[in-house]
Amino acid sequence: MREIRFLSMDLSLFAVCLVMALAFANGANDVSKAIATLVGSGITNHRTAIAWGTAWTVIGACASALVATAMVTTFGSGLIEPGVATPPALALSVLVGSMVWVLVASRTGLPVSTTHALVGAIVGAGLAAFSGHGLIWSALAGKIALPLLLSPFLALLLSLLLHPVIRAIAARWEGTCLCLMPGARALVTVDARGFTRTLIQTSALGRPLVAVPAQCDSAGLSGLTVGLDTIHWISSGLTALARGTNDTPKIVAILLLSGTASAWGGSELHTATFAGVALAMGFGSFFGGLRVTETLAEKVTRMDHVEGLSANLTTSSLVLISATLGLPVSTTHVSSSAIIGIGLLKGIEAVRWTTVRDMVLAWVITLPAAAVLACLAYLVLSGLQ
Repeated sequence: MREIRFLSMDLSLFAVCLVMALAFANGANDVSKAIATLVGSGITNHRTAIAWGTAWTVIGACASALVATAMVTTFGSGLIEPGVATPPALALSVLVGSMVWVLVASRTGLPVSTTHALVGAIVGAGLAAFSGHGLIWSALAGKIALPLLLSPFLALLLSLLLHPVIRAIAARWEGTCLCLMPGARALVTVDARGFTRTLIQTSALGRPLVAVPAQCDSAGLSGLTVGLDTIHWISSGLTALARGTNDTPKIVAILLLSGTASAWGGSELHTATFAGVALAMGFGSFFGGLRVTETLAEKVTRMDHVEGLSANLTTSSLVLISATLGLPVSTTHVSSSAIIGIGLLKGIEAVRWTTVRDMVLAWVITLPAAAVLACLAYLVLSGLQ
């Protein structure tokens, strides 16, 4: 009995280590989806953008413990038939198959979907373990496959509709600015010719300082500038937060397949696992996110800061809504499709179609590649037990 319990604990530790490794691989591939527009539009360099995306990814990963429980249920127990005993090798092989494929893609600079890799790995390992009879195929099709297939088209459509609106707002924004003057305790507008008009004036002291954007300097007013670049930074942070919120519960849920949750039990495992995944994802983002960032930022289409802002708003809104509803969409597909949509608005020739072709091929290959890797991993691991 003691030997069996010790073996179970060893498998649980191994499963947790693999979960952290998958989180690292996810960070290396997916941080680019949030910050590529900052680099592509020339607002900042690669390293600063990656550091910014890493910080917000960790915040989103931690927040997912509170808002994304539906995703944990979908991936942890909603794809296997009730009453079917899951062998320990199942979850381990799912983790190995998805992790290896995402690491290979990250190394070659291809933006692939961790969600796709996990789904492919679950199917591959499930076929090896149950001959396909233990999987809930309707749930795989309705809860996972359908959102994954529809999300790129929704992102493309939304970016095509949203960007002209953002562009029009940006044109008016750049023509007039707001400046809060602490000395005069007044909020004024400044137009492109430098004319000012007082909107609000108060007798209260200690008001915060904020200005929008460049004409305040030419008008001789001082303030903390909040221009379109600032909004772009914020939208990038929101996209990274959405990505962390969307991906973390899928990775954590694989522990439910391994039985680790029941072996260690309780809220302590829940908290520790989410925290560990958040940190591992952060390390992967910071130390491994450069190659894919270069691909999305520089090899799909050129962007200015307004176009990058539109792509980020499209990505963050779709991914956050999907995460809270428990619908697993791919941040990779949403972000890439939004960037392609921005390029299409400038003309077909503005998109580098060879890069898009390579990305689409990587998306198509991800499911079968992860499935084959997970199937092989299951055969090896089950033979060792």
